[in-house]
Amino acid sequence: MSDLLSIGASGVRAYQTALTAVGENIANSGTTGYARRTVGLREVGIATGVTASKSSAGGGVMVSGIVRATDVYASAAVRGATTELAATKTTGTWLDRIESTMTGSEVSARITAFFESARSLSAEPASNALRATMLETAGTAAAAITATGQAFAQARADLDDSGHAAARDLTSLAQSLARVNDGLQRTATGTAASAQLADQRDTILSQMSELADIGVRVDQMGRATVTLGNAPGTPFVTLDQVGSVSYNPNEKNGATFALAINGQVGNITPTGGKTAGILDSATRVATAEADFAAIVTDFVEGVNSNQTEGVDAEGNPGRALFAVGAKPTEISLTTDDGSLIAASRGTGGARDASNLTALQNLRIGKAWESQVTGLITNNATVARQKATIADAQTAILGGANTALSTATGVSLDNEAVELMRFQQAYSASSRVIQAARDTFQSILGIN
Repeated sequence: MSDLLSIGASGVRAYQTALTAVGENIANSGTTGYARRTVGLREVGIATGVTASKSSAGGGVMVSGIVRATDVYASAAVRGATTELAATKTTGTWLDRIESTMTGSEVSARITAFFESARSLSAEPASNALRATMLETAGTAAAAITATGQAFAQARADLDDSGHAAARDLTSLAQSLARVNDGLQRTATGTAASAQLADQRDTILSQMSELADIGVRVDQMGRATVTLGNAPGTPFVTLDQVGSVSYNPNEKNGATFALAINGQVGNITPTGGKTAGILDSATRVATAEADFAAIVTDFVEGVNSNQTEGVDAEGNPGRALFAVGAKPTEISLTTDDGSLIAASRGTGGARDASNLTALQNLRIGKAWESQVTGLITNNATVARQKATIADAQTAILGGANTALSTATGVSLDNEAVELMRFQQAYSASSRVIQAARDTFQSILGIN
């Protein structure tokens, strides 16, 4: 009878643990990063205790461990797809920022308005009103150029903030992973605690993959070793060391990321994740800013050269119309007096507009408005390409997530079946205990 009681008691304990696991699965069916748990059950042999032999007489059941559903290949596929999509989306975001920077102040339209006002003045060079209009449009063009330069500077500052934040996040995640690794080392495998730590580990790895392309190796205890970049990669999180990532902006050449570990510091070049997108975007912002500054410099020098070659309304030698500040895009007017505009070359009298005609010819030859529009168009073309790639990568990531969910996720239908099965098993074990109790009572009642 004692064996019968032991069998019933072991069943109650085992199936209670199984019911708890099913309950956790149901409660966390919508929790991101949660992997399905199952309970491993083993037969208890009478003579030798725990045994896997099918021929020995049963002595009950015991829990061999909490089994966490996992699929190494599906997890790696999700991380890879996440890395690629994050890089593309980050670049796409900053391409949109470049476009808004170059179009926000309508530089091309302001330059066009300046040249059109000069054309109007060339038809009536003695008109003070038209001279004032040309000067006004020149000031508007200068203000638009300056505002665009400031917008580029703000874009670089915001991008640098994103780079520093990404570096901090990577470092913080590495430190968190190291703590999880330490917890896994101290926790027995096959327990609910180790399964929970493994969930935290995989969540951290997923977040890391969104920031950079990583290589992951997991040992038998579940501890993860991480490298940055393609295999073999640069060691980032080892079993006894954790690296620190920093972001280093460079106004002319974009930016770099650096990794410090074990006293060694070196630059890293991520090929995926937000960090890769940030590096790509930093180069694109710097290139776009430099190209825009080059167009502006040529425009200012061309207009100023034209003005110094002519004479103003008083017959005096013309002077530069624009002044340049500390940066090529810091443009301002040198005068607010329209009579100082050099409309003529000094050879045709009061209606001589030969210098303004030369300015129009210079405009046609240089095509400054078209150059600015070309920068915007080229950037928009790349942005559309990135958007198309992002759509495809989103679909790939969706498929990878579906595969991972199928392998490790919770199905409420399956859990409902398991719940009924273990409830019945729990009830049956309780009845075994009740049968043993009734038998004891019957024996004790014999006179």
